[in-house]
Amino acid sequence: MRLRLSCPYAVLLTTLFCVACKKIIQVNLANVSPQIVIEGNVTDDAGPYQVQISRSVDYAANNVFPPVTDAVVSITDSTTGQTDMLLEVDSGVYATQSLIGQPRHTYHLLVIEDGQRYSATSTMPIPVKLDSITFEQNTNINGISMITAIVNFQDPAGVTNYYQFTEVVNGKAVPDIFVFDDRLSDGKYIEEPLFNDTAYLEPGAALLLTMNCVDENIYNYYNELSNVTATAGIQSTTPTNPTSNISNGALGYFSAHTTTFEQLYVY
Repeated sequence: MRLRLSCPYAVLLTTLFCVACKKIIQVNLANVSPQIVIEGNVTDDAGPYQVQISRSVDYAANNVFPPVTDAVVSITDSTTGQTDMLLEVDSGVYATQSLIGQPRHTYHLLVIEDGQRYSATSTMPIPVKLDSITFEQNTNINGISMITAIVNFQDPAGVTNYYQFTEVVNGKAVPDIFVFDDRLSDGKYIEEPLFNDTAYLEPGAALLLTMNCVDENIYNYYNELSNVTATAGIQSTTPTNPTSNISNGALGYFSAHTTTFEQLYVY
């Protein structure tokens, strides 16, 4: 199953899914009181890993999201029992000190802020190697000629896998989100095109493409985000936010995932 979505909405969810780039997702909020937004990642790349904490704003307001400072933030490797107390390295940005992400390990995030406790758990899947990236040229429904990147990799047999892809073109993150699961392709060699809705690849452009192996909760998060976007396109009501895996009514996500990427020029 492939999900494609463009995200021109209002809540900033910065997905730090690779060592070289940040992905920006934006979602509409109804006219409600500010809510805490927590965005955290642990990967199998070298740390430090970051947790960003801010507060949401009314979707009609300016897109300035106040950082939450002086929170107590920790990540525990539940497999080994190691707990890392994060340091606030910038306003609302908290970084690990010694944690090393490992596949098959389960990680527990705890945030204490203004007397409230927020927690989430994520298990890092097994890594899957991105073999190569190829390109094809086609024409979209508007008659525009476009180049599409194709990711090529071997899906492991007998294991449920969830994948998420990002593109950065000439240093700028592409706002399309690509999610794929192996429900219908378990154990097969995958050649999956990543069709862009909001940006187009051009010959000679520098492309950074990242493949992340995520857990089911994060896959479902993006699945709901896709439905939110589709609903926003056909209804006048303000869509709801995707379900967070963080407790106590927080927005955002906590993801432990493996990551691999390739840098090349579009041809």
